[in-house]
Amino acid sequence: MRSTKLLSCLSFVHLAMAQHTWTFVQQGNSGIVPLELITISPTLALMYDRPYANPLKLPNGESAWAGLWHFDTNTATPLEVKTNTFCAGGAFLSNGTLVAVGGQPVDNIPGWGNATDGRMGIRLFGPCTSPSGTGPGCTVFEDPENLHLAVTRWYPTALRIADGSLFIIGGSDILTTFNALDIAQNNYEFYPPRKGEEGKVRPSQFLKDALPANLFPRSMVLPSGHVLMMANNQSVIYDIDSNTELHRLPELPNGVRIGVPFDGFAQLLPLSPPLYEPTVLACGGSNKPDTITLEEMSNQDVATTQCQRMTLTTAGIAAGWEVEHMPEPRLLPETVMLPSGDVLIINGAHTGYSGYPSVSDSGKIGSNADHPAQRGIMYRTTLPSGQRLTQDGLPTSPIPRMYHSAATLTGKGNVMVAASNPHPFVLNANNNPNKLSFPSEYRVEYLNPDFITNNSPRPVITHSPSKLAFNANGVITVTIPHSLAAGELQVSLIDMGYITHGWHAGSRLVFLENSLSGNTLTITAPPNGNIYAPGPAWIYVVADGVWSEGVQIMIGDGGNPPRPAQGVSVKINSP
Repeated sequence: MRSTKLLSCLSFVHLAMAQHTWTFVQQGNSGIVPLELITISPTLALMYDRPYANPLKLPNGESAWAGLWHFDTNTATPLEVKTNTFCAGGAFLSNGTLVAVGGQPVDNIPGWGNATDGRMGIRLFGPCTSPSGTGPGCTVFEDPENLHLAVTRWYPTALRIADGSLFIIGGSDILTTFNALDIAQNNYEFYPPRKGEEGKVRPSQFLKDALPANLFPRSMVLPSGHVLMMANNQSVIYDIDSNTELHRLPELPNGVRIGVPFDGFAQLLPLSPPLYEPTVLACGGSNKPDTITLEEMSNQDVATTQCQRMTLTTAGIAAGWEVEHMPEPRLLPETVMLPSGDVLIINGAHTGYSGYPSVSDSGKIGSNADHPAQRGIMYRTTLPSGQRLTQDGLPTSPIPRMYHSAATLTGKGNVMVAASNPHPFVLNANNNPNKLSFPSEYRVEYLNPDFITNNSPRPVITHSPSKLAFNANGVITVTIPHSLAAGELQVSLIDMGYITHGWHAGSRLVFLENSLSGNTLTITAPPNGNIYAPGPAWIYVVADGVWSEGVQIMIGDGGNPPRPAQGVSVKINSP
């Protein structure tokens, strides 16, 4: 028996040293601009757009603004939606239902079909168990009269929390570049609503203090069950149960801001047993002041190269932010958590801001951002500072992926890259009289690691449980190639997140305790819902830095939210 139950620091460094060469391959046409993109099964991803005059058509001939992407055929099929899904947030519930919340009003633009105001929208999808995306659960359910948010929300964040429900954060009443006190939803609510809070919201001093750059607040559930929220240059740790702000963290260094419209990213780095110490990484954005006006802003303003990370323990918070720098500046980036624990930074631009054309010189190219970032950056999570950020092995895409682009890990283990449209309309060869830059992008790419490109040996999961209770052991049958058998073994439990506007809400990786005997891999589920909230997950087996295809699994009992506490309490040293 080879035990990998508690990997040493040396083991993690060994895994991080495996560096791959990646290749872009174009395959298929999405038919809509999937600015919201969520992998829902090995064969399907759900895509949401706004009601443009898209080429993907519903059976009645109207343009679709929602669809299913089929990984097996690289084709899209339309879905019918009632409300405007544009700029929504979302997450899975504990029962496997995917929920999208909020959206946009309807501007009566020709070609928008029959969409209605989506700002209070709650849209339910699935669980969709059909590989083809047809049948029960494979449609979007909406009931705007009886199923809606307490307030209007454009650009909200939603997180699945320990009871399997959604914690919904912030937003605005109207479309805006900068949020403002008279239009901001500086508050929280839950779906389903908590008992006694039906139709109510909780005011947030943090969101008020983070104005005017507090849209899509970058937020994550910590192993304590508390929530870290980041907006503008500020961060707070919030206790949901007591409705209390526990800690205000130091401001991001050197005047850097990551909130809309400065748009950097934040990502919770992998959690490892036994302490599950949380470390947050934030990169990109801008060091311009939040008092800057649209007239003073230019799409040539250079984004920051700065990254900062903090381990959220008493000692880590006291030490403050650890600053690193990317090889190039980055605005509007996507982050994809890879099964190895490394973070892929992809898409976006080197200069400008997010949003539809509104800054002083945006009319020249039809975009608030310019100088597309067409080569990714890898963040090697476990390496020392100064060695973590690299572009080695990463190719340059021929396709600019600007505002409203998306990228997600797939069940095959590669990365789907799609979308881009900085314009408030469809821009193509037949509709671009002013020769504006960055047309609406429907081409889909996959970014493949070398072991997929070369069809090299990789771990194979031949059997896995479909459900695993917290703190319980489960048995997976695996085949580990001889060429990888000498390396260390990881089992990665992943939530790929709800991807919208460069923000991967809920993205999470937990390394599982495991032991291998022959082809039998015994794994131990996370101890409780604070470490991984009850609901859908993906498992990947990583051998010597090469990962298997993923398998889906339900963590917890799969019941409707709110769920009672499951699993066991564990000692943690983070707030």
